Order: sequence, then structure tokens, then C-alpha cells
Amino acid sequence: MASELIHLSGHIIDSLILPKVLDEIMDLNGTFEILDIAIGKRKTDTSMVRLRVQAASPRRLDHILRRLARLGAAPLHLTDARLERAPKDGVFPDAFYSTTNLPTEVRIRGRWRKVSGIEMDCGIVVNPRTGKARCTPMASIRRGDRVVCGAEGVKVTPLERARRAEVFQFMGSAVSSEKPKAQLIQRLAEEMRAIKRAGRKILVVAGPALIHTGGGPSLERLIKAGFVHVLFAGNGLAAHDIESALYGTSLGIRLDRGIAVLDGHDHHMRAINAIRRVGGIRQAVRRGLLTRGVMHACVMRRVPFVLGGSVRDDGPLPDVLTDTLKAQEAMRRHLRDVGLALMMASTLHAIATGNMLPATVKTVCVDINPAVVTKLADRGTFQGIGIVSDTASFLRELCLALKLVAR
Repeated sequence: MASELIHLSGHIIDSLILPKVLDEIMDLNGTFEILDIAIGKRKTDTSMVRLRVQAASPRRLDHILRRLARLGAAPLHLTDARLERAPKDGVFPDAFYSTTNLPTEVRIRGRWRKVSGIEMDCGIVVNPRTGKARCTPMASIRRGDRVVCGAEGVKVTPLERARRAEVFQFMGSAVSSEKPKAQLIQRLAEEMRAIKRAGRKILVVAGPALIHTGGGPSLERLIKAGFVHVLFAGNGLAAHDIESALYGTSLGIRLDRGIAVLDGHDHHMRAINAIRRVGGIRQAVRRGLLTRGVMHACVMRRVPFVLGGSVRDDGPLPDVLTDTLKAQEAMRRHLRDVGLALMMASTLHAIATGNMLPATVKTVCVDINPAVVTKLADRGTFQGIGIVSDTASFLRELCLALKLVAR
């Protein structure tokens, strides 16, 4: 049988990392032998374990070690990362290491190097001259890039359970409509204040239902109060926000009275046409055509926004990026220093953003549909909480907790 010695250290007991490692070995038809173990006795103490992992063949063992590397397990006998050249643009070598969203290092010439821009489902490219390693999406790979292959020389640091209670540990990770939302929102408000004080950014990802349900004015308040530093959305949110600003409707329904307006079904098309006529959202604000709403607040507060298009878009607005790869790159440019991502009434944009975020970024997903909240968690977003709620009600409560409106 093929075998390898591995070790784990850190808060591996209370963060359930060790049980996950043992389960992974058994699920992949391997066996293990615990050679040494030292368990911390106090909250501040770390633990350590040394294991012998065995498998029926070297190929099976290599597969197990790849999986264990994602949980922070490293071979006892360290080797440098194996680098292979990309065969052509947009193509990884066959044995490329597929990244997680956890903090990752690679060993180059006997030295551990932090992988910059980490996100899930990418590769790692190493500059052979400087030794610097960067996380690189498949579409950005160029022929001849030196790509990390296999699990050897790769070290992943799992996120450990916080040593103090906080909102992202409160009530656990289970998705339920029966969570005490008032307490969650109050703690979220405290977290947003702390992130703002620390000079980090709050990212909002939002879908058009936020406007349809009447949540636009609350999001506008958050932007004006400086609690939104980046906005990711699609053509729909911007179009219906502008429709509400110009006509007082969303999907032809009066937002103040909840009744349909005669010929209101075409208001969103007229709103898009008006913006296209002047050249874009920023031009509409400068000319005085657009005087309120979420997009107006973004322009006035100089909050950058990325509008990623889809095949179903009407228009679209001139500001919408219809090339999805360009939209991805635009989103990545704004993710630096993001400390909190607040995702509301969005499925595709929320999942896309979650895929790009490192696991250290705290994430809140709010949707009336529990399946959306669950789907984001299933994609691997680690530091997140899900709130099953109407987004307009959630935003009103959040504005109250932040004291942006009076009760």
C-alpha cells in the first residue's frame, strides 16, 4: 500500500477540522493511523496531530492528499510545488490544482508564498523569476504560464471557529425563516459600523425584486449614509430603480399605492430609452434627468457600481457590461478590502460574487426564497449567514438599527 505522513495543527478539534479529515480519508477508501496527538486544554490552546494515511495505490493516495490539503493537512516531508506550463491560452495543464476560497500558500524554492487574490475554482500561476503566486481564472491563463499542479507544496489554512461570539457564528449556519431576525439585524448593524470604522468596504449585491418590493428608498439611505462602498447588480435593478425615479412605478405598479398604472407595463422600456438617449446613468444625473433613487445616490456619493448583463436584458442600459468575462473582471477589481458582502434578492449575481470572494469576507444573504440562501452556502461560502425575509422589510429594519430613520 502507498502511504504518507501528514500533520495538522491549530484549533482542529473545536473547529471540527480533524473529524472532517478522518471522514475524508474513509470516504475516499483510505485508512489512517494516528501516530501523535496533543489536544489543547484551554480556549487559547491549539492542538496537533500526526497521521499516517494509506491507500491501495499511489494514484488513490495522491487523490486523498489533494482533498486533505483543502482542509489544511500538509505532508510531514515538505516539497516545493510542482509547476507545469499552460499548453494554450485559457487552458490549464491536466493536473492543475483547483483552488478553494480559503487562505492558500505555495512552497517555491523552499519558501512559503501567499497566493494573492484567492477565490474558488481557479488555478495558481507562479512567476518563476520573483516566486510570486497569484490566483488566476481559467479564461485569464496564457500559454506558457507556470501553473501549480498536484497538491504537493500547497498549504491551505481552514477558517477556525471564532473564539468569541459574533453575528456570523450566532444561531449557526442553518437556513431557517424562524431565526430571530431582529437580533441578527441589530448585530449586523454593529458589524457594519465596525467595518466602516476600520476603513474596509461594504459590498451590496442586489436584484430587481429589491425595487419591486419597495426596498429602494432604504438602500438609497444606506448609500447616502456611507454604508455602501460598492454595488453589484444587473440591468434589472438599475432599470426598475430608474423607472421608479422617473415614473413612480416598478413593473408598472405604483410603489406608493400598489396599483397598476395605465400603460405602465412599458415604463421600464421608456426609462431605459431615456438613459440611452443621454448616454448613460452618470450623464442622466449630471443633466438633472435622474434626481433620486439608488443609482442616483451611487453617482452622487461616488459609489462604484458594476452592472453585469444577461441574455434576457431589455435595452440594456448603456452602463451594463454585456460581456460576462469583462463583467467578472470589473467585479474582481472592486473586491479588494471588502470586509462584508450583503446580498439581497439575487441568485446569479450573489452566487457569482460568492465564488469570487475569499472565505474571510463575511457574507449575508437575504432572500424570501430559502433555496437561494441555501444555494449560496452550498457553493462554499464559509463566513456567511442566511436570512429568509422580504428584502424591503429587512432593509427597513436595518436602517432603523443603524438609526438612519426614526421609529
